[in-house]
Amino acid sequence: MKKLASTFPNMLLSLTLICLLVGAILGVMKSVTDEPIAKTELSNKIAAIEKVVPEFDNNPLDEVQEFKEGEKDVVKVYVAKKAGEAVGYAVETFTKNGFGGRIDLMVGFDAKGVICDFSVLKHGETPGLGAKMDEWFHADSKGGNIQNMKGVDMAAENGTLVVAKDGGKVDAITASTITSRAFLDAVNRAYKYYLEAVGSAPAGAEATDASADVPQDEASTAAETPSTEDNAAPAEKGDNK
Repeated sequence: MKKLASTFPNMLLSLTLICLLVGAILGVMKSVTDEPIAKTELSNKIAAIEKVVPEFDNNPLDEVQEFKEGEKDVVKVYVAKKAGEAVGYAVETFTKNGFGGRIDLMVGFDAKGVICDFSVLKHGETPGLGAKMDEWFHADSKGGNIQNMKGVDMAAENGTLVVAKDGGKVDAITASTITSRAFLDAVNRAYKYYLEAVGSAPAGAEATDASADVPQDEASTAAETPSTEDNAAPAEKGDNK
């Protein structure tokens, strides 16, 4: 009994030391990896800003406005200037309505509220389906609707882009209606905060509530799911985990 009793404190001490050692190792690893990750994210953000706005000679990262969205989220608007004049606004926007969850975009507007370009920062959409959003929304429509986001005048669309299936003018990604709705939700949110950043809406434009729920009825869910000729539905769900 004496030998058994003396073992418990030793076991507790050993476990405590092991936990402390593992914690210290994890802490060191985190500190080592955090800086490279942060540098990569910053580099990607700068590249995205350069892509989506006209040529500038300032540092947009030094001229950023932040707008609180909900309790935890923030939308950032980076002002691009040339010779002291604002030539564009890069809006770091998001949506939580993607088929695979959150989608982050950088959407650029010129001084008149026309979309210059966009860049997909992060997403969890299905490869071959919703993940094609970058390619899809940079291509021209074959049916006369809106598809290519470059050059879209948001004021002319009353500040809101909607897929054709919901009565709007935008062609949705084939078999990816949910992703398309989510993508447009992020773009509409970007325009809303662009308007707040410039302080007044361009003529004919109205700020929209981009946080409104995106409809996801049974029909849209079916539209997101590919046919059995492409991929089975369970496989698609697995890809989006």
